Amino acid sequence: MVLPDLVVRSRRVVLATGTSPAAIHIRAGSIVEVRAFDEVPAGCPLDDVGDAVLMPGVVDTHVHVNEPGRTEWEGFEHATRAAAAGGITTIIDMPLNSIPATVDVAAFDVKRRAAEGKCFVDVGFWGGVVPGNASELPALVAAGVLGFKCFLVPSGVDEFPAVTEADLRIALPLLSKLAAPLLVHAELPGPIDAATEGVLRASPDARRYATYLATRPKEAENDAVALSIGLCREYRVRTHIVHLSASDALTPLYQARASGVPVTAETCPHYLTFAAQDIPDGATAYKCAPPIRERQNREYLWAALAGGVIQMVASDHSPSPPALKHASSGDFLRAWGGIASLQVSLAATWTGAFARGYSLNHLVDWMCRAPARLAGLGRKGAIEVGCDADLVVWDPDREFTVDPASLSHRHPLTPYEGRMLRGVIERTYLRGTCVYERGKPMTTASGQLLSRSA
Repeated sequence: MVLPDLVVRSRRVVLATGTSPAAIHIRAGSIVEVRAFDEVPAGCPLDDVGDAVLMPGVVDTHVHVNEPGRTEWEGFEHATRAAAAGGITTIIDMPLNSIPATVDVAAFDVKRRAAEGKCFVDVGFWGGVVPGNASELPALVAAGVLGFKCFLVPSGVDEFPAVTEADLRIALPLLSKLAAPLLVHAELPGPIDAATEGVLRASPDARRYATYLATRPKEAENDAVALSIGLCREYRVRTHIVHLSASDALTPLYQARASGVPVTAETCPHYLTFAAQDIPDGATAYKCAPPIRERQNREYLWAALAGGVIQMVASDHSPSPPALKHASSGDFLRAWGGIASLQVSLAATWTGAFARGYSLNHLVDWMCRAPARLAGLGRKGAIEVGCDADLVVWDPDREFTVDPASLSHRHPLTPYEGRMLRGVIERTYLRGTCVYERGKPMTTASGQLLSRSA
């Protein structure tokens, strides 16, 4: 009999069948058995976590690492340290904000070289669809990207321009043959341009969050989601709406899915946590696109998660140097739009979920299983035989106050500062190796770079 390398057991293991006592047997980085709590071979190394929750490591499919080119914004080392400390064992890096953007194989090679040896969790990569790069898509898939991201509105960086419907009609037949998902930043410029013009004519107070919110109306999301659904229905390419914030788009998404259209959606912890009415003047740490909307809108998003219209929660971690957030002036119209949240995304989501009566199994569906399916990572996101032994040990009942000084992000400017959250991470295992333990330094960057075949 070959002993496991390690057994991790808990009285609260989140399995597909529910939460129950179990012992997870690990060998060579994989889960080889899920046994009863007391079934531990004599002499086998054991981590008995007692009543702490043991669940799959979080899979975050929406992270802007920004390296190379804008490493001063974040970088692989800081991002993956923050991920490990937040119970996240896999991140998927977005193709933009780095220079070069991941829109061809040469740029992808540069990015992979930049990441090598720096990652404390596993890292996969999305490629980008931009005007004129359709011929690059097959080679990017062959090189290992997991799928593709596009913007329907200017992205904020020149090296990743937005696509039009005509551009997508060129790319989608190729994505269909490649069986690669398309991730869509679903806002259209027309409603945004019209709304912004009206706001600026009124000589607005740029320190008021309501001023910025008025420039990103729901119509921009609604129209973009409708366009995405129509193209998805026509080309049958798995289409995923990232960071959905507008609740008005939920009905067409429900109707499309009910009719068999292969469209999915995610929302983010900040849309589930904050409300526009509560954002103070000048608090530009809250600025993101699409924007944080009203309190009732937030509750509709929660209901859509519970009902399966939205399938997952991803961080959209998008930090920047403090100067770009214009914190000193509090100018929402000039500030960079992006929220730093990677290390607290699990706790933030659980805080809201617990308050609304949702279970640990809901949380695992939203933050582990569904994101792993989107990225095509069959060994991630579940505690099952054959999966990677990516595990997080945490106390879902313990609360803590977010202290930016304790965060591993390069620039821990975050709207969660001072907020009380529920859920303290004790340990994070990556393929059976403890890569994070609360209160101890992280020393070994053992994360792997994932590809579509991984």
